[in-house]
Amino acid sequence: MRIALSVQNLTRRFADFTAVNDVSFDVEDGKFFSILGPSGCGKTTLLRMIAGFYRQDSGTILFNGVDMGDAAPNKRPVNLVFQNLALFPMMNVYENVAFGLRRRGEKGAAVDRKVRDVLERVGLPDAGEKQVSQLSGGQKQRIAIARCLVLDPTVLLLDEPLGALDAKLREHMKIELKTLQANVGTTFVYITHEQSEAMVMSDRVAVMNRGVFEQIGTPQELYHRPKSSFVAQFVGSNNKLHVTLRRDIHGAVLARYADGVDLRLSEVCGDVDANEPYDMFVRPEAMVINPDAAQTNFNSVPVTVKAILFDGGNSRLLVSPEGTSDELVVMLPQTRQFDHIHAGDRIRVGWDAAASLCFLKSDWKLYDEK
Repeated sequence: MRIALSVQNLTRRFADFTAVNDVSFDVEDGKFFSILGPSGCGKTTLLRMIAGFYRQDSGTILFNGVDMGDAAPNKRPVNLVFQNLALFPMMNVYENVAFGLRRRGEKGAAVDRKVRDVLERVGLPDAGEKQVSQLSGGQKQRIAIARCLVLDPTVLLLDEPLGALDAKLREHMKIELKTLQANVGTTFVYITHEQSEAMVMSDRVAVMNRGVFEQIGTPQELYHRPKSSFVAQFVGSNNKLHVTLRRDIHGAVLARYADGVDLRLSEVCGDVDANEPYDMFVRPEAMVINPDAAQTNFNSVPVTVKAILFDGGNSRLLVSPEGTSDELVVMLPQTRQFDHIHAGDRIRVGWDAAASLCFLKSDWKLYDEK
């Protein structure tokens, strides 16, 4: 598979602050690649270096194997879709899409053919005569993309393009963008802090934190096999328990939680150090309510139900393990077999040892975006 974009050892500093620190990755031609991370992690700085708006301090940027690190933005085979879309309100849809072609000197029938073709590709073949003010939010999104695609870029960069949309339209546009990218076949590099956007749309995702990539993988790999505490917390919902580790007389690793509760583990990321605190992660959907006591290799802890978080098929329990102030989220099955549970009830929750992961304790907090 041809590599459309290759970034090698890219670094960018602002005075004594390193925004992007020695980042490397490749994007295959025709793939949807997302860079996911919290605000301030460096993802927009990285995107602007790829587009040519920022000059890197070190490293190389190659499009189709050609080093373009010193090329001006208008000389690179790349276009950028901004969050605010930047459509021209004084022009109709046709003229908006044709703008870039005319800027680079194309005229006549060639322009008309390319504009009509790209409007067809984004599913708006009859929108040419419409004014921008007549378009819905989703249609504006597609026209902004069409205006870039008509220039036939090697890579299309998208900087949080769904951020200004309301929640319902954003959900709809995730599917639309994924379908559009698959249909047009252009390489997309997508920047977002919303993990659901990256997971739903992407072939591969890079999780970025404090200027570096913590992990690159498929959405499934990031979700089921995170390689760091940061990725485990940032990708999807996860319960975090503070534990210490030890080995029993048979060499098996146990996690000591709360007041003397030993929890089984199937594996630990890294070496076991009994002198260090660890974070154990368990997905809400992996937790079982009132598990069968006879199940082998299963963990079980008594909890008090604090609240029922009703959300249709995404309904959950908020529980607190006895003897702790911790709060855990447990996914409720859709069978309604636990409708009898109420706030204040004492129950047990459990999970298979294979459903949990442990990492050395991290000071990173989910909502700390500094």
